[in-house]
Formats: sequence, C-alpha cells, structure tokens
Amino acid sequence: MRNLPPELGPDAVGVLEYRTFMFSNAAGDVPPGSIGGLVNDDTRLLSRWELTICGSPLLILRSGTVEDYSAAFFLANPELPGLQANAIGVRRQRFIGGGLHERIELQSYVDEPVTIQLRLAAGTDFADLFEIKETVRDRSHQITRSHAPDGSRLDFAYRNGTFEARTQVLADPPADRVDGDELVWELDLVPNQKWRCHLRVPLYYDEKEIAPTERGFGEAFDVEQDDPLARWQNAKPVLETDSELLRDVYHKSTLDLTALRTEIRLKDEAVVLLSAGLPWFLTLFGRDTLITAYQTMGGGPDLARGALLVLARYQGNEFDDFTDQEPGKILHEYRSGELTKLGLKPHNPYYGSVDATQLWLILLSEYWRWTGDDQFVQSLRDNAYAALRWIDEYGDSNDDGYVDYATRSTQGLGNQCWRDSWDGILFSDGAMPVLPIATCETQGYTYDAKLRLAELADGPLDDPSLASRLRSAAADLRARFNQDFWIDDRGGYYALGLDGDNRQIDSMTSNMGHLLWSGIVPSERAAIVAGQLMSDQLFSGWGVRTTSTDDRPYNPIGYHRGTVWPHDNSLIAHGLARYGFRREANRIILAMLDAARFSEFRLPEAFSGYDRSFGRAPVPYPTACNPQAWASAAPLLFLRTMLGTEPRNRQLTLDPEIPPEIGRIRMTNVSAFELRWDIEATTTQSNVRLAT
Repeated sequence: MRNLPPELGPDAVGVLEYRTFMFSNAAGDVPPGSIGGLVNDDTRLLSRWELTICGSPLLILRSGTVEDYSAAFFLANPELPGLQANAIGVRRQRFIGGGLHERIELQSYVDEPVTIQLRLAAGTDFADLFEIKETVRDRSHQITRSHAPDGSRLDFAYRNGTFEARTQVLADPPADRVDGDELVWELDLVPNQKWRCHLRVPLYYDEKEIAPTERGFGEAFDVEQDDPLARWQNAKPVLETDSELLRDVYHKSTLDLTALRTEIRLKDEAVVLLSAGLPWFLTLFGRDTLITAYQTMGGGPDLARGALLVLARYQGNEFDDFTDQEPGKILHEYRSGELTKLGLKPHNPYYGSVDATQLWLILLSEYWRWTGDDQFVQSLRDNAYAALRWIDEYGDSNDDGYVDYATRSTQGLGNQCWRDSWDGILFSDGAMPVLPIATCETQGYTYDAKLRLAELADGPLDDPSLASRLRSAAADLRARFNQDFWIDDRGGYYALGLDGDNRQIDSMTSNMGHLLWSGIVPSERAAIVAGQLMSDQLFSGWGVRTTSTDDRPYNPIGYHRGTVWPHDNSLIAHGLARYGFRREANRIILAMLDAARFSEFRLPEAFSGYDRSFGRAPVPYPTACNPQAWASAAPLLFLRTMLGTEPRNRQLTLDPEIPPEIGRIRMTNVSAFELRWDIEATTTQSNVRLAT
C-alpha cells in the first residue's frame, strides 16, 4: 500500500522496481485524470489502464501487493443484463521486471455458456513526473498511434525536439479487435472454463543502466530469482532476536531497500544505487542517498561505494546559475524527464544542496573505516580535495566562517538543507529569515567532515600537512559555532541557524540532535541538548518532532514544522548514544519500532507530530513517500546504535545497551574489512567472532 492523494482511493496499490512504478486503484485500474499510471525514468508511459466486462467496472473482492514489485487483484463482474453479479471470477496479476507484465484470468461459474465482452482501455499522456503532481500539459496532438490491426499491439509514440518516448502494449492472445485505444475480446465461456491473457509493456533502459532480470509469471510470484536484488537480499546480515517486532521491521526495511535499488555500469564496474523514495523521488539524490548509505553500513559497503562513485562522477566542475552548480559541489537531485532534458528544469543534475558535499566526505571516511580500502580512497583523492575546496571557497557566500545557502537559479530551492520545504526554516515567531542561511546541522557536518578528512589525510591520502590544517580549522569552527549558535533562553539550546543579517534563527528544532551525531557539541552542553530533545515540547512519544510545540510555526501536519521523521530520529538516537545517553537513544528507538507496528512494519518518510496521548496510533502524514530510502534504512542504524557496533583497527567491536523489550540480538553475515562476522548481544553482554 502507498500513501496517495484520493484520486485513486485509500486502497490504492503500487508496484515498483528499478526507477519504475505503477499505481492503480484497488481494482487494478488507472482512471484518466488521476496521479496513477506507469512511470519509468520520470516519464509516465501509461495514464489510463481500465478493465471492464460488458462496459462495466469490476467488483473488488481483495487486492494488494505481493512483493514490492508485484500485486494481485481478485475481482468479479457486477450485476449485468442477463448475468448475475459474481458469476465471472477475475484475477489480475501484475509485476514489474524489465517492463510491466499483467496476466488476466477469467473463469465462468455460470451453469450454461455465456458471452461477455472484455475491454482493456489504455492511454498515455507522456507526462513529466513534475507535471503529474501539478498540471499536465496536453500533448495529444503530438502523440502518434500505430496500433496493430490484428489486436496484438497498441503503440503510442511522442517526440518533442530531442526528447522521445514510446509505449507499447503487447497482448497474447491478441484482442478480437481494436476500438480506438482499447483492446476488445469477445469471449464465449462454457461452465468452469478458464480464459487467460498476458499483457506486456516493455521498457527501454539507458545503456549505462543494468536492466533488471526478465521474469515470467511463475518466477515472479512463486520462485526466488537469481538476480541482483535477490543476491543482495541473500548477502545481507541475518537477524535473530527475541523481539518479533524488531525482526518484522528489519525484514520489511530490507525488502523496501531492495525494491529501491538500481544497478548501473560505471566504466567497467557495476555499482548499486538507492532511489530516494516512492512515488515522487524514485531517482538519485545527494543528501538522501548519502545518509541512507551511512545508515546501512552495518548491512554491507555496496550502497556506500555506489553512492560515492556515482556522486563523484557528477561532482560540480563549473559555475552555473540555473543549476546552482559550483566547482566541487555534490549534486542535490538528478532527473531525466522531458522538462529536464529540454532544459526547462535545472535537474540534469541540480546542485542546490548545502550539505551533500560534507556528507560525501563523511561517507567516504565511514566507508574506509568499515573496509580499510586505501586504494579506493586514493582513487577519489581529487574528488575529496575538490569537495574541501567547495566548503572553504564557495560554501561560505558571505565570508562569516559558516557554510550557507542562497539559490542563484530561477527555479532553485529556497531552502537547501534537509528541511528544504519553502517554510522549513522560520524564526520562533513564524518570521521568514533573510538569505543566505547557515543552518546549525550544516556546521556540524562541516566539522565532522574536516576531522574525518584529516584522518584520511593521515592515512591513505598521506598528506600530514593537510591533516594538521584540517584539525586546526575544525577546532576553530567548533569554538566559534558554540559561541554564535548557542541561546541561553528556554534552558539553553542551539539556534536553528543564522540568517543573512547574522540573526540567530531561534526556533527550537530536532536539528540539534544532528549536532550530537557530528560531535560538535561540548560535553558540558550535551546533557542540556539531550534534555531538550526528550522534552514534551520536542518528543511526541512516537519520536522527536522537527519543531517544538512552543514555537509559533509548530504544525503537527506541517512537512518540516512539527512532523516526526524516522531518518532524523535515527541520527538523533545515534548522536545521543555517542555522548553516552543510551537510555534516551533507546527510548527513541522503541518509540519508532512501536510506530512501525501500525504501518505494516514500515516506517514512512514522516508521520504527524501529534502527541502519543492524541490517539492509539501515530497519525499518518498525508503525502509521505512510502517507502522512502532513509526512513527504510533507519532501523539498520537503530540496530547499530543498540549494539554499539564500530569498526576499529580492522576489528568489529560492540558496546551494547539493549533495552529489555528487545532482549537478545544476534546478527550473522555482517560485512567488515572484506570478512564476515557473527555478533551477538544481550543487554550489556556481547560476543564478536569471525563467521565460519
């Protein structure tokens, strides 16, 4: 199930794989004018997909996803002239694997022969993903059709300048006739007779992208496949735990991460990437991809390696106002739809991210800590140094010593930190800050990135003078930051940021928790920050809210103004544990796991910030991505936080503090330093050994 606007109904069903998704209503249909359909590579290939019997829609018996890439719909006919309701059973099976595949099966339960007309109406508007959420331009006069007269194929094609798209619907057996854009079968069914048809919509992949393995229907629904997704599932750590809830959440998270994966070929290497989330962010992001890779390091280094390589490939190398590109900067978002390819949108790629560059350096360090791969770090030396130059030379636009943001693009993001909605950064009285803005967590990331790069400079980069300079710069940043961002009011807390007039943006937010993760908070202030994060104003009972309830901008259903974000909470819990606040970290983790219980064990992008006393279950955020990569990855970081897992001196170490509600945790097949490890912990006792 996915969270969707009401055009498809509350029981809408989606399937996805490899940057491709299909949304329909609970009958399996996509009515025209809805946000549903088949989308591949940011272009909608089907905007209509409706099955009828004798001109009437089907009755829904049951429907839903089987796996993230497959769904099944059990239907029946309505009351029709000469045919009572539920006389014809209909099953639709659908999956994505190198294309959209659908099997339609009919069986007659009438005691005598019956004649029915089955129609499949298909259509496409070739809308860009950006348009689906807003207003779709009418392309009908540019769409050509070359449907096969024998009923075996519907064929739609579209061209606008250099942009081309094509949709084919292949039918086996062919329809008896084609009526406009509809396939029509005239069926004579005898009692208990089954009739079956296969429909396929092939997809075409970029030469750099590795297409997913083609499946047949038996393989998709009944048999495990030996494809990249199945291999990753088999290679991930195996979790055994006394907590059925933790086990179920971990299982769901790994399935969702598998569904969001894409493999591409970079030179001679196949690398793995994660799309950010369904439905609107099924593409490469900077911040989301990097944080997700960090969260999943305990599950293996492949995601981090792929993120580092691909983002380095697209690292900025020039100044471009339209895309907010600057030399050394790591991208924010990559798109490949018509509006982007024709230069009407700046996403090829768009660089409006104030923190992706620092997060790239942090992930490079984390990858090295887990793998000890000196050669890989050395191969990215130039990219690392370019990222550092961006931080020092271009990231601080007003020369106040802090990395800040202000878009130069006519279509750029106004806010370029993780709270990137238009009203994500506000003063406590609701006033809008003046650009450029330097948010607090960005300075924490910068501090951490410089210390980590210093470690790499002492190690595989063999640049001791750089290491010394970076440590000195980090110490200076830490001292200035703790003077300029600290507010003594309300018991003490860190400002959300500094605006272009050097005013403290005095909202109290969850961003403080990221400062614990980065280590920029002095030990004497850590307890104050922990207390604020766990206060009634910020902690909802389900997790830490993005904004304090005492601040005027607080809105429990505002995107960044009071909602609870699992990825945010995973970094906060990890930061709390770093400073020794393990009980507080565990309180967040248990709350998050409890929240997942009410959404089929999946943590969505965000949920509403209402207090836990408001209802028995967390209130959903209406348009949350579901699944979303860094939300799905949060439970993996929760596991690492409870276990206290750290790679040190080519050894995997544990420092567990596991809450009694969880009990024993055992993980086998954990990857570190090109070895496999088995780890086990109960409360504060632990055991680590090489896998046999």
